[in-house]
Amino acid sequence: MRWKGRDESFNVDDRRIGDVSPRGGGSTLGTIFFLWPLIKMLLRTKFGWAIISIGVVAHLAGFSPLGLIGMGTTSTKVVNQKADDEEKKFIATVLKDTEVVWEAVLGKYKRDYPHPTLVLYRGATHSACGDAKAQIGPFYCPADQKIYIDLSFFDELKNKYNAAGDFAKAYVLAHEVGHHIQEILGILKIAHKRKSNLLGKAKKNAVQVQVELQADCLAGVWAYHANERFNILEEGDIDEAMNAAAAIGDDTLQKRSQGYVVPDAFTHGTSAQRVEWFKRGFKSGNINICKTL
Repeated sequence: MRWKGRDESFNVDDRRIGDVSPRGGGSTLGTIFFLWPLIKMLLRTKFGWAIISIGVVAHLAGFSPLGLIGMGTTSTKVVNQKADDEEKKFIATVLKDTEVVWEAVLGKYKRDYPHPTLVLYRGATHSACGDAKAQIGPFYCPADQKIYIDLSFFDELKNKYNAAGDFAKAYVLAHEVGHHIQEILGILKIAHKRKSNLLGKAKKNAVQVQVELQADCLAGVWAYHANERFNILEEGDIDEAMNAAAAIGDDTLQKRSQGYVVPDAFTHGTSAQRVEWFKRGFKSGNINICKTL
């Protein structure tokens, strides 16, 4: 994938260990309100003021004092910081591509595109949808309109699932951005209402599969327009994306973990379905083709 030398998005909340940004702790106004009773108690004593002062200095230095009480980011050790920073540059560039593309695509329908924030971390952090952990994998949180990606997931994608390549990683981000598109268009609310009116987990799961396959299709739409605009694709890139989609299909994951498949438990779609819907979006470049719901 051709990505070097192009603009990076500013909408990245970098919570990795070793980040020197003042935003590195990832604390939020909501967290401050949550901790206000403790802060008030600390303000009553000189010792408390000292603790607060240390916390402020640590935050400005890029460390998260909230991590000590489980509210901030806990990180796994980074073996190669230079490579990790390069990974961050790559994903920030892809995020910028999604911003440019979706502004143009939705603009044709006279719709605004509020940019989502991408939270990068290693280990664990906190989101408005609950704790974000490496085991969960990448996800989009509608409550704060942020995408959460533990960079170790890309290592796992390559080493555990044999889905390597820059465009495999770009597909993962584009899929999560697809959920943001669904949120701003009201699709996630429609899906939530449908699931709330259904009885039985299998039926609710079936609706969630439709949501995920639509996000795969929207990732394909993005790839089409990104290539038209930036000429990003190199030989084998689309194969990398489809390989990644196939590697994280429900049937493939279930066979890998338990040796058999339970269709009623699917939440993202089969490998074949995920590949097919990505291909549909990529071949057409038309969001109207992505009607799974």
